[in-house]
Amino acid sequence: MSLSRYLSPALFGATLAAFVPAFAPSTALAGTAPLAKREAPASADLARWRKSAARVTILRDKWGIPHVFGKKDADAVFGMLYAQAEDDFNRVEMNYINAMGRLAEVEGEREIWRDLRMKLYITPSDLQAKYAASPAWLKQLMVGFADGLNFYLHTHPEVKPKLITRFEPWMALAFSEGSIGGDIEEIALKDLEAFYGGRGEPKLADNRNVHDEEPRGSNGFAIAPKLSKSGHPLLLINPHTSFYFRPEIHMVSDEGLNAYGAVTWGQFFIYQGFNERAGWMHTSGGGDVIDEYLETVTERDGKVFYKYGDGERAMRAVPVTLPYKQADGTMASRTVTAWFSHHGPIIRSENGKWVAVRMMDEPVKALTQSYSRTKAKNYAAFYKAMELRTNSSNNTVYADGDGNIAYFHGNFIPKRDPRFDWTKPVDGSNPATEWQGLHDIKDTITLFNPASGYISNTNNWPFSSSGANSPKRQDYPAYMWSLPENARGVHAERVLKDAKGLTLDSLIATAYDSYLTAFEPLVPQLVRDFEALPASDPRKAALAPQVAALRGWDLRFGAASVPTSLAVYWGQEMVAAAVPQARAAGLPTVDYITTRIGAGERLGALERATTKLTADFGTWQTPWGEINRFQRTSGAIDQQYDDSKPSYPVAFTSATWGSLASFGMVAKQKTKRIYGDRGNSFVAVVEFGPKLRAKSILAGGQSGNPASKHFADQAEMYSRGEFKDVLFYKQDIEKQLERKYHPGQRETR
Repeated sequence: MSLSRYLSPALFGATLAAFVPAFAPSTALAGTAPLAKREAPASADLARWRKSAARVTILRDKWGIPHVFGKKDADAVFGMLYAQAEDDFNRVEMNYINAMGRLAEVEGEREIWRDLRMKLYITPSDLQAKYAASPAWLKQLMVGFADGLNFYLHTHPEVKPKLITRFEPWMALAFSEGSIGGDIEEIALKDLEAFYGGRGEPKLADNRNVHDEEPRGSNGFAIAPKLSKSGHPLLLINPHTSFYFRPEIHMVSDEGLNAYGAVTWGQFFIYQGFNERAGWMHTSGGGDVIDEYLETVTERDGKVFYKYGDGERAMRAVPVTLPYKQADGTMASRTVTAWFSHHGPIIRSENGKWVAVRMMDEPVKALTQSYSRTKAKNYAAFYKAMELRTNSSNNTVYADGDGNIAYFHGNFIPKRDPRFDWTKPVDGSNPATEWQGLHDIKDTITLFNPASGYISNTNNWPFSSSGANSPKRQDYPAYMWSLPENARGVHAERVLKDAKGLTLDSLIATAYDSYLTAFEPLVPQLVRDFEALPASDPRKAALAPQVAALRGWDLRFGAASVPTSLAVYWGQEMVAAAVPQARAAGLPTVDYITTRIGAGERLGALERATTKLTADFGTWQTPWGEINRFQRTSGAIDQQYDDSKPSYPVAFTSATWGSLASFGMVAKQKTKRIYGDRGNSFVAVVEFGPKLRAKSILAGGQSGNPASKHFADQAEMYSRGEFKDVLFYKQDIEKQLERKYHPGQRETR
C-alpha cells in the first residue's frame, strides 16, 4: 500500500519517516546488545519471597508432575510459577517476551511486526494502571506470580534469562487467556508489514508445512451419568496445541483451591482441567468476536480524519518504538506511527480505505474469569464466572459431580445489527455498525443436560454437538458461530450417539477411534475415476495396485497399515494443489477437494503420492508407523527433527482426515518421515464420583530439560495412546512420591 494515495504530499512526507526503519539507533539502543543484568533483590522482597516459600510445599510424583500445596491461593500461585520455572524457564520467559511485544529484542528484526501487533493492544503503562485498579485478591495472586518467578531466578543464579531478569505483577495481565496473544493472533502479520513497513522491510518467512497444516483446536466430550457405567459424569479434555505448550500441574490451597490440569507456561491458572467437583475443556472457534471497520480517511491541516455519521473524527496517531537485535548482536530500533480510530487500531488498507479492528480488550476481567472458574465447584458458580464474558476465543465443555453437563459456544459475543454481513469488513462511518453491548449468556448458544446424554465439540459448529438435542441453527444470528462442521465433528457424533456404559478406559478408546471420516467420500470418488479410465490409458496399469489397496481399506488408521500411508500422502497432494482455490472459494480445503476437484486432479495426486513414497521409503507400500513418528530430542522451542535419531511410531493421523486423536506437523518438513509437533498434547479423562478418578497423558514428559528423566518418560506411552493414573489426593501422591520440598531448596544428587 502507498500512503501517498491517501495523504497529502506534505503530510505523507512528514509521516513516512515514522514508517521506514530508524537506521540510526536511538541512544538507549546504540551499540552492543545489553546483557540481561540481574540485580540483587531488595531485602524486603527477599524476606517476602522466603516467607511465601515456607508456606509452600511441592510434591513431585513419579512422573515429575508438581503438586503444589500452599496456605493461601497466592502461595499456591507462588509455588506453581516456581515449579514451572524449574521445568522450563525458557518457555515461561519466551511467552512473556512475546506477550509484551519484545520478541525482536531476542530474535531479531524479522519479529518486529509480531511485536507491533502486541503493542497495538499492550503497553506497560496501561497494564500498570489496570493492575493498580485491580481488586486486592487479584493483586495478591499477581504478586505471587511475580514473586515465584523472581525467587526462582534468585535461587538459580546459573539460569541466564534472555531478556527478563525481573518479573512484575502487572505482567500477568499481558497474558490473561490460554493462548499467547489470544484474538490478537487473528491480525495478519503480513498486513501490518505491508501497511506500516515502508521501504526495505524484512520479508516474513513461512515456516509451516503447506501440505498438511494441523488444524488448530481441540476435542471436548461431556458424558452424562446415564451413559456411564458408574452412573457418574465423565469429561474428555483433549486440547490440540503445539507440543510442550502446556505442562501438567496440580495446585492446592487451604482457601479452597484444588485444581489439576494443563497450564500454559507462565500463567497462574489451570487453563483446561478440573477440581474435585467440576471440570472444563476449551475448544477454539466460538462466535464471531472480531470485527473490521472500513474507515474513510482524509487529511486536513496536517492531521488525518475519518468519516463518522454526518461528521468526521480525528484519527489518533501513536508512535511505537520497536527495538530489535541486529545480526551482529548490536541493538537498533525503528519507530512507526500506529493509527487508531475509535473502533481500534488500523491494521491494513482495502480498496482505498483503512481497516480498523475491534476485539475484546478487558485483561483484568479476563484474568479474573480464567482464575475464578478453577475454584467453581458447581454449575451455578461456574456460570457466574462465565457471566464475566471475557473468554473470547473459546467454547467450553463442562461436567460436574452433581451430574450436570453443559456447553457454551463462545462467551464474549457482541450484539450487532443482523442486517450487516459481519464476516466481512463493515462501513465504519455508519453508526448502525457499532456494537450494542454483549449478549447475555442465556441468549447465546448453550446446552444444559441435553436428553441425548452427551456433548461434544471439535472446533466445529454447535449444531451437531448433542445429536437430535443440538442447538438449532435458525434460532441464532449467524455471527454467533464462526466455523462449519468438520470431519472430526462427524466422527464424534458417530461414536457418541449410541454410546452406553462408558468408563474412563472406554472413553479413551472412543477418543482414539481409528476411523478417518474425511476419506469416506474421497476413496469412492477415486475408485470411480479409475474405473472410468480406458484400458489403453497407462494409468490403468500403473495405479491398479494402489487403487486396489484403497478400495479394500476399512478407512481406519494403524501403525501397520499401508493404505493409511497411501491415503494420507494422496490427500496431502490434493490439499497442497488446492489451497489457493479453496481460500478463494472460502471453503475448508478438505471440503474443497471433496466437492470441487475433478478426476484428473485426484488421479494425478495419487501418482505424485506414489512417486514421493517410493522415493523417500523405497516403496509406496510402507506401513504408516514407519512414516508417522514422535520424536523429542531437544528442549528447544523450535526442535529440529532427524530421521537418524530415535523416534516412536504413531498410528493416529492429522485431524484433517477426521482423526479424533490428532497428530500433525506444522513445521516445515525437512525430513522424509513425518514428525508430529501439534495435536494431542495434554489429554485427560475424568470421572466425577464421590471420589474423583482421572487418567492423563502428556506429549513427551513434564520437563523441558533433556537431562531430566521426565523429559521423555511419557513419550512411548503417548505414541501408543496409553494413559497414566492421575494422582489427585495427597495420600496417593505420597505413595508415589519422588521428591518433597519447599521452593528454594535445591535437589542434591
